[in-house]
Amino acid sequence: MSDSPTVILTTESPDLLAAVTLAMPDAHALVVGRNSCIGRLPGPVFCFIDWLPPEVSGLEICRRLREFPATAHSHITLVLDENDADSRRRALKAGADDYLLGPLTPDLLISCIQKYARCTYARQHAPTLKHGELTLDLVAYRVLWRKQPIKLMSNQFRLLAHFIEHPNQVFTRGSLIAVLGKDEHEIDERTVDVWVGRMRRTLKACGAPDPLRTVRSIGYVLDKSS
Repeated sequence: MSDSPTVILTTESPDLLAAVTLAMPDAHALVVGRNSCIGRLPGPVFCFIDWLPPEVSGLEICRRLREFPATAHSHITLVLDENDADSRRRALKAGADDYLLGPLTPDLLISCIQKYARCTYARQHAPTLKHGELTLDLVAYRVLWRKQPIKLMSNQFRLLAHFIEHPNQVFTRGSLIAVLGKDEHEIDERTVDVWVGRMRRTLKACGAPDPLRTVRSIGYVLDKSS
């Protein structure tokens, strides 16, 4: 990658900060709190937000990160205190791409950073994808509908790219969780419905048609344009 990645944390733990360097030597860590204002970050951004950081709730930090231009399209993982359905729902509603059960250890942080970085690298070396008048620029991480930009969050973008790359194939919710490199045992399959629902609403709001068809009791498919 030409630009150094940034890893955003909400705790200034020396062990976690050291883990960032171990995971990616060219990365730099940024610790955010209540009054943080984030400027331009040229490379990919991976955020790991505690459920209850010292100054302000993790849910509020997620919302703020989605508002900053530099982190609007970053990959946000909320670190839960308890892996219950209500916490997972609130995490996704606040703008998190996914979640994991804490505590966030150095080994877990390294594993996640390396996994997300591999996905980012793969996108940067893939061609532009098209489906009808939808265009996905995998290098700029941008979606265009009739040349107008559409803002999709990380998981939504990656799911849409996967479907366009594999038209006419039905994917179960479990397989889509695996596609995103997540642990199927930790992610509720209904979370996939949340991702897909958000993507559909965003596309509809921009005037773009829904590219996916729901296959009852199974999952989703993208029917290739004739």
